[in-house]
Amino acid sequence: MNDTYRSYVNQDIKLKPSNVGILKDLTFSVKDVFAIKNYLNTAGNPDWYRSHQPSENNAVSIDLLLNSGATLVGTTHTDELMYSLNGENFHYGTPVNPKAPACIPGGSSSGSAVAVAAGDVDFALGTDTGGSVRIPSTYCGVYGFRPTHGAVDINGVIPLAKSFDTVGWMAQDPNTLLRVGKVLLNNEYDKQPFSKVIIGNDGWEQADSQVKQVLSKGLSFFETINPSFEKQQIADEGLETWANTFRILQGMEIWNEHGEWIEKEKPTFGPGIGERFVMASKIHEKNQQEKFEHRKSIQQKMELMLGDEGLLIIPTAPGPAPLKNLPNDQLEDRREKTMRLTCIAGLSGLPQITIPVASVEGKPVGLSIIANRFQDINLLKLATKLNLGTV
Repeated sequence: MNDTYRSYVNQDIKLKPSNVGILKDLTFSVKDVFAIKNYLNTAGNPDWYRSHQPSENNAVSIDLLLNSGATLVGTTHTDELMYSLNGENFHYGTPVNPKAPACIPGGSSSGSAVAVAAGDVDFALGTDTGGSVRIPSTYCGVYGFRPTHGAVDINGVIPLAKSFDTVGWMAQDPNTLLRVGKVLLNNEYDKQPFSKVIIGNDGWEQADSQVKQVLSKGLSFFETINPSFEKQQIADEGLETWANTFRILQGMEIWNEHGEWIEKEKPTFGPGIGERFVMASKIHEKNQQEKFEHRKSIQQKMELMLGDEGLLIIPTAPGPAPLKNLPNDQLEDRREKTMRLTCIAGLSGLPQITIPVASVEGKPVGLSIIANRFQDINLLKLATKLNLGTV
């Protein structure tokens, strides 16, 4: 396997299946934050690599996949300490987006999305805290899934912000996404069928006009669930307010997790990343009670809105992948708009799947479906029946 698209940190790592199961004959790669026995993760930063030791065990998710017949092939690039949505790594370079080579692949699970889009593996693991599986998946034109928070065991994964962190995965087709979910998820309960489709008006308002136009065509596929769509405002106080609550709570947790290491090792960070850590260092938990309460109210609102039978449909991102090497202020502006969409599932801890349904000027764009907590398997099963993917 040639690393044509520069998605890999280490292609030489290969772990054979430990058993025969439903993932027999499938190959997968993992973002370079998943522990592998006797392997030292980079977490996207040379100073992290310098100051840490190899892992003593595999991440739980890796062992589950190996025990179900899958073969691990290689570790993939990530943004530094997973704290970006772009995929441009100052130290290790930028993986090439196979569907839009002039554009960024998205991050922080950049290499995983690229490896899948390039056809190097059948599926790949990433982590999703603020959109780090969903955004590279939509930019690279593959299926991507962020599970219910806590539904997949995250032991053995380098944390970013624990109350938001999830193990997610990508694949070129929904059937593979579902097969992986049956192995990793611990919530396959009997649920009633989805019967309500909600169009989040303010979510669609975040999208570029061309994106809204092409994605709207995909809504007809949901008429089999319910021909009468409900249109609702997701955030009465504005998605910008929701995104700010996410930014503050995430930043606070990130500094609690990594601040001591940063102050001790004084690592070199690339543009945008360093500034973000400085921002995080200034957030103090005792001043954020209002933000904690706001998150709780968001969780209650989303649970009530969706119930057991509801689906929320939004664009995955405001637009297709931006060009590489844009000025940092332009990338930050796009990041802020993107976070207004990704924070919905992030704050509420809900499962979300992004589906590559269309393209704008030859670049993939994705449509997202959000369901209520622990509807993960139902949501993955639904994706196999919709026949939405066209990119």
